[in-house]
Amino acid sequence: MQDTEQIKENKMGTMPVNKLLISMSLPMMISMLVQALYNVVDSIFVSRICEDALTAVSLAFPIQSLMIALGAGMGVGVNALLSRSLGEKDYHKVNKAAMNGIFLSLINIIIFLLIGIFVTKPFYLSQTDDPEIVAYGIEYLTIVCCCSFGIYTQFIFERLLQSIGKTFYTMLTQGLGAIINIILDPILIFGLLGFPKMGVAGAAIATVIGQIVAGIFAIILNLKKNTEVHLHFKGFRPDLQTIGQIYSVGLPSIIMQSIGSIMTYGMNHILIAFSSTATAVFGVYFKLQSFIFMPVFGLNNGMVPIIAFNYGARKKDRMIHTMKLSILYAEAMMFIGFLVFQFLPEPLFRLFDASDHMLSMGIPALRIISIHFLFAGFCIIVGSVFQALGNGVYSMIVSIARQLAVLLPAAYLLSRLDNVNYVWWAFPIAELASLAISTFFLIRINRKILQKI
Repeated sequence: MQDTEQIKENKMGTMPVNKLLISMSLPMMISMLVQALYNVVDSIFVSRICEDALTAVSLAFPIQSLMIALGAGMGVGVNALLSRSLGEKDYHKVNKAAMNGIFLSLINIIIFLLIGIFVTKPFYLSQTDDPEIVAYGIEYLTIVCCCSFGIYTQFIFERLLQSIGKTFYTMLTQGLGAIINIILDPILIFGLLGFPKMGVAGAAIATVIGQIVAGIFAIILNLKKNTEVHLHFKGFRPDLQTIGQIYSVGLPSIIMQSIGSIMTYGMNHILIAFSSTATAVFGVYFKLQSFIFMPVFGLNNGMVPIIAFNYGARKKDRMIHTMKLSILYAEAMMFIGFLVFQFLPEPLFRLFDASDHMLSMGIPALRIISIHFLFAGFCIIVGSVFQALGNGVYSMIVSIARQLAVLLPAAYLLSRLDNVNYVWWAFPIAELASLAISTFFLIRINRKILQKI
């Protein structure tokens, strides 16, 4: 069995790097695109209930974002530790990382069960006193939080598959969950095919059913296809050292994703001073940019275990080759996105039935904001390299500097010029700052880690 395990795990240490990176990343990129499509379609369905329903679901974003941040950040830490342990051929540490990852997922489930029961009502009342929006919001968010066991099961068991290089299976689980969600949305929201009309509750139920099915499927795939990780629950005790190693990489990722919520909240406050249309333009941009950024994040998910594995195996050339190819592919995807936003902004806004006023504001917005795409690919990949090498705090510093120390202050100062078009320039300015800091840390990583291998 041990020989079989070593043969299987050596894929990340022996397969040609370009083929390996593509084989591991492409399934994740496809599943990320499916997720981006789901986000847009889900909003379209909810908006057809009424505007208050859409507002209520939108106001749930900070807590849903926190839920994803805790799961994804923990998953990044488990992924990096498990892949590195495989590279070191420390199979006891591999299993310990997996078991403690499952334990941490259970803790997150309990936290959001309590949030769903006790926090959703005061959370909505802190944002609005509109009784209809509050009622819709409590109905939606309570279901999502109390049934978080689906998304957390999906998070941890997908990361176990990613860590051993079986990203094709994570594409299947994520794709299945998203497709089920998209199919169930209109059925449960509007009461089709004999189902009762459930409104926003139907949207929430469709979401959690998709997550639960995907999570169960991920467990089945681990039991049948994952021969490198062996889960033993009998006599399990949480290991503080392992948990510390997971969060040393994962905590910066959690903070980074949470910072995104703060940035969005701050930008909305700056833009609403101009008009509600400016805020709507920013919201449409976020929907559209997910189709550009999600594939790059998929590339990241495929790259991190390769870097971590070969770091553990002390294979410097394969690490550097993986980094260079990842940066090249990321920059190519971001350049395509830049061209689309530059030359097709009007058709993109037409997808959202934009008014002439929104078009006049949105077209220059997309063209200005998309300039930062040219630098973002490099910064995203380098940030994930820091995480894979156990230096996630560097990624956190870059993210804080970009979104809180540069972007929001720049946007506020530019807003004082009384022209909303100036505000959009905060994005390229912040990305240039991110590029400078990321490059500095990459040079530092090269000197302290890579050159010593």
